[in-house]
Amino acid sequence: MSAGSEIGYIGHFRRLWLYAFVLLALLFLVVPIAIVIPMSFSDSRFLDFPPQSWSLRWYRQYLTSPEWIQATWVSLRMALMACLIATPLGVLAAYAINSRYSSALRRIHVILLLPLMVPHIIIAIGLFFLLARLNLVTSLTALIAANAMMTLPFVITTTLAGLRNFDMSQEMVARSLGYNRFWAFMLVTLPQIKGSVMAGALFSFIMSLDEVIVALFISGGTNTTLTKIMFTALRDEIDPTIAAISSILIALSLFAGLLAAIASRGR
Repeated sequence: MSAGSEIGYIGHFRRLWLYAFVLLALLFLVVPIAIVIPMSFSDSRFLDFPPQSWSLRWYRQYLTSPEWIQATWVSLRMALMACLIATPLGVLAAYAINSRYSSALRRIHVILLLPLMVPHIIIAIGLFFLLARLNLVTSLTALIAANAMMTLPFVITTTLAGLRNFDMSQEMVARSLGYNRFWAFMLVTLPQIKGSVMAGALFSFIMSLDEVIVALFISGGTNTTLTKIMFTALRDEIDPTIAAISSILIALSLFAGLLAAIASRGR
């Protein structure tokens, strides 16, 4: 080890406080989530931790309830359609922003990221009054459009990260050989940033599936989302079925996050 590197090196013992802080932060984030999983296997009529007895009662309750299952299908359809809309739009926006980051595109970039900056309650109120004028409140179309808009920034951000690690001269070479911009992008650029695009699509899907604030305002009737019913059930009574559903959503989110991480590494 050189003298310069010895001066800059900090031993593990001197960094114990940092390791302890990181461990405490991880525990603070993970423990409240981990507690939900054993609670979902309790046989008690109320949320109970630690469980006094173990059972799959609440998973059966969820899988045999028409109301819960219908809401689940609504949420899955909505999340999938929002993902299919947000992903190509986000890729197009990221490509335009990366190609020429002018002052006009800089302003557009900020506007496209507003759903990440503005509190969701403000967005929900605005969407409610807009959709009420269009007679679209409680429609599946409104839910899909709203969630596509709110998850668009995730696709833009991940795709931009991929494009900024990609040598755009490769696309220019393809265009110089006779391909137009569309085919040069599809055959040269997209295959090399597909990991970033897939990660953005997965984030879009899982964020749409988990969204609750906007759903409280604009979903209803046969188009009530799973998260809205969960919130209503918590408000009216503490139903342990929510713990079972939450455990399933946690597992799905972790799986999607793992896929996104694998996709990002493969970009």
